[in-house]
Order: sequence, then structure tokens, then C-alpha cells
Amino acid sequence: MTKIIAEAGVNHNGSTDLAYKLIDAAYAAGVDIVKFQTFKAKNLVTKNAQQADYQKQNTGVTESQFDMLNRLELDYDTHKSLVAYCDKLGIEFLSTAFDKESLDFLVDDLKLKTLKIPSGELTNAPFVLEHALTGCDLIVSTGMASLAEVEAALSVIAFGLTNTHNSQPSEQAFFEAYNSKAGQNALQEKVTLLHCTTEYPAPINEINLNAMQTLASAFKLTVGYSDHSAGITIPIAATALGAQLIEKHFTLDKTLQGPDHKASLEPDELTAMVQAIRDVEQALGNGIKGPQPSEIKNKPIARKSLVAAEVIKAGEVFTENNLTIKRPGDGLSPCKYWSLLGKKSQKDYDEGDLINA
Repeated sequence: MTKIIAEAGVNHNGSTDLAYKLIDAAYAAGVDIVKFQTFKAKNLVTKNAQQADYQKQNTGVTESQFDMLNRLELDYDTHKSLVAYCDKLGIEFLSTAFDKESLDFLVDDLKLKTLKIPSGELTNAPFVLEHALTGCDLIVSTGMASLAEVEAALSVIAFGLTNTHNSQPSEQAFFEAYNSKAGQNALQEKVTLLHCTTEYPAPINEINLNAMQTLASAFKLTVGYSDHSAGITIPIAATALGAQLIEKHFTLDKTLQGPDHKASLEPDELTAMVQAIRDVEQALGNGIKGPQPSEIKNKPIARKSLVAAEVIKAGEVFTENNLTIKRPGDGLSPCKYWSLLGKKSQKDYDEGDLINA
């Protein structure tokens, strides 16, 4: 079954109360996981780093990234209370770490077993290695990345997952780990790749969903899709294409001030997306082509049989003139038409009788 991550991210706007309400909305929508972001602004950006264009547009405020992110931090005690609340509801808590201190907190204090490496950190090899060394399952987003960059990150991860002898990290060591059987087995066991387009909202003509299948073919790993498009159409399509994991930003209100609200789903939309994904999963079926239970009763109604086009006497030869094909379909199959031609009838038929010879 496709796992669905509702990405709360920083849409709590730094408010603990709003964070709780986001968890409630995710639970009500029926998602599997609710995800936040864990960071210390001082560890993440310089004090002069500028906002992205979408952040300026969506917040309506021009300020440094540091000032924006500083307001959006959730302290560690709040994280612990959110985890406890998720446990109470029965929904999985997940968070993305953006710095080493935050990563250690997620693993050592919150005891998370799954970690998410965001697209922006894919080329941050030392940080990617820190994730791998935890031994946790890893969800790796690949927005902005080429196949070569994805492979480079996977090489680092393979090294981290298999480095039982405390070897020194190096490009050669990463290459050898990636090309080893142990490295490939570890990646298969631990890593899910997410295709992603890193723009908010992502233009439809730049989604490139087929790249998800390219990732699956290139790396033979479980793949999914992290969506930044408007609406719910694209995650549903990704599910139909085989995504095993869907991630989607959500908010309580798109009009709230903050960098991600406008590109997020509101609760009713999130619920609709979850239901649509579950419908698609059922519709995909098992792939075996055969009549479905609901179809069987319609076979005699929709199909046709061999029928006497005129009176046919016993001993008379079946010809193109005295045979025809009509509904219903509970008589002799039309596939037998040619094998009957030239043969003698074993009984009398009135016009319109089903042939059963």
C-alpha cells in the first residue's frame, strides 16, 4: 500500500497549538505519517542569507532567511510533546533535520527509526553520511538533482550503511561501497528515493513524473514522489505510476502568512487526496487479466452466440446462409462458426434458436 506523508513542515508558524491542530488534521485525513522540520536557524543559514523568491512572495515580507527561520523553530520539548501526541493518536511522527545537532536529537532523543534527507541536502555529502551512519531507514528527496548526483549521494549512503571497519570516507571508498553487493543490499533494504520538483508551486510542465520510473530503473530502489504542485492531481497520477510513497505539504489555511502555506493543501483537500490515492490503489488490482466477479453476470447479456438464421432440419448442412450471430451469449461461442460450416445438424432448429450442436 502506498504510504502517505502529510508534510506539516513549518506551517505551524512556530505555534505549538497550530502544530497540534496540524496533527489532528493529518490524522483525520487518514494519512500514514505527519512530518515536521527540525532545525536551529543559527546552524542552518548565515544571518545574511536571502529568502528564495517564492518565500518573499508567499510571506509578503522581505527579510533574511535567518530571521524567517528563527521564528519557525520548534524547541525540543515541543517536539517531544508532538511525538507523544502522535503516539496517542496512532499516527507516525517524522521530521526532517537540517543540521547535525537536530539530526542527533531526532535519533538519540526522539528515537526515530526513519529519517528524511531533503532535496537541498542531497549534495551535502558529510550530512548525508551522518544520516547513513545512524542505520535508520532513509527517505531521500531528489529535487534539483541529476542522476549522477543521486548516484553520488547513494554511494555515500552505501558507505555509511556498510562501514563496519570504520574506514575513512573518500570518493574511492564511496565508489567501492556502492558497487559492492553489501552496499547494494543495504540500499535496497534502507532507502526510498523520491522524485521531486523543487519549486513552490511546481509548474505542471516541469513535474516530469516519468523521471520517477527512471529512478526506479536506474537504481532498482523503492521510489515515490514528493509533490509541490498545486492541487491533488499529480500525487494521484504518481500513485498510478507506481509511487510507493507520496509526500504532500498541507496547512490549516492557505491564507496564513508563511513560506509554504500557498503551495499546501487544506484539510478537506488532503482528505480528498488520500481517498483518491486509496481508490487508485484498489483500481490498479493484481495485474492478472481475467473476468472480474462483477463482470461474470454480464457475459451472457453482452456477448453473442451462434443462432439459426432460418429453419434448419436435422441432417441439413450448416452454411453461411443458415447461421448467424446474435445475443444472448449463453449458447455456442461464435468462435466455433468456421468449424460448424459444412457439418450436418444433429437436430431441428427453428429460426432464432441457439445452436448447441
